Amino acid sequence: MDIVLAMDLRHGNVVHGKAGNRAGYLPLDWGLSSSTEPLRYISELHPKNLYIADLDRIEKTGSHDDVIRACAKKVACCYVDRGIRTPNEYLTGDHIVNIIGTETSGDDLSRYHGGFLSLDIKHGKVIPSGRTPVDMLVEAERLGFEGCIILNLGAVGTQSGIDPAALRSMRSVYSQKLLYGGGVATKTDLYLLASMGFDGTIIATAVHRGEIPLAWVQEGCLC
Repeated sequence: MDIVLAMDLRHGNVVHGKAGNRAGYLPLDWGLSSSTEPLRYISELHPKNLYIADLDRIEKTGSHDDVIRACAKKVACCYVDRGIRTPNEYLTGDHIVNIIGTETSGDDLSRYHGGFLSLDIKHGKVIPSGRTPVDMLVEAERLGFEGCIILNLGAVGTQSGIDPAALRSMRSVYSQKLLYGGGVATKTDLYLLASMGFDGTIIATAVHRGEIPLAWVQEGCLC
């Protein structure tokens, strides 16, 4: 199972995301990196796989495209959510995998081809439609995405753990590559996700707090 380090960007800094309350996201100045400047952050942590959320572009207040391209060159694979709203907004660059998030994509997902679909979830429902994750995954199975991400926004940064029963039901209806992020707290959570057949997990807080080894992030897999 792939291990992917999450990095949220706002106003040129790496910020700590927690529970999807973006107004309260602050620079990550307490973690394993001595800097919140994205390129220095990546250079110090040396992740193999990276997930970047450009919060400014998602919220239509700015863009980190040049920084994202530079960071992506330093890793093997870089998943990027920058609030894509139309199919012509995919970002090009070395090692970049575009993410189409349900928060911004619009209702007609058949417009998109390639990249990963992110099911952005709050209170157990996909936003903004209110559909169930299982229902969305059944639809995604027929569409032209390379895979899907289950992103539990309400659990991001909380180390609240995972819900095995819910995740098993999601995995059972989707046959393609599937990643999970949000609330992953311990090595046990990672082993559970791997045993359920998830292809990857997106983590950050548990690494910075020492619950999950940085070496696993650097190797890019469950070691």
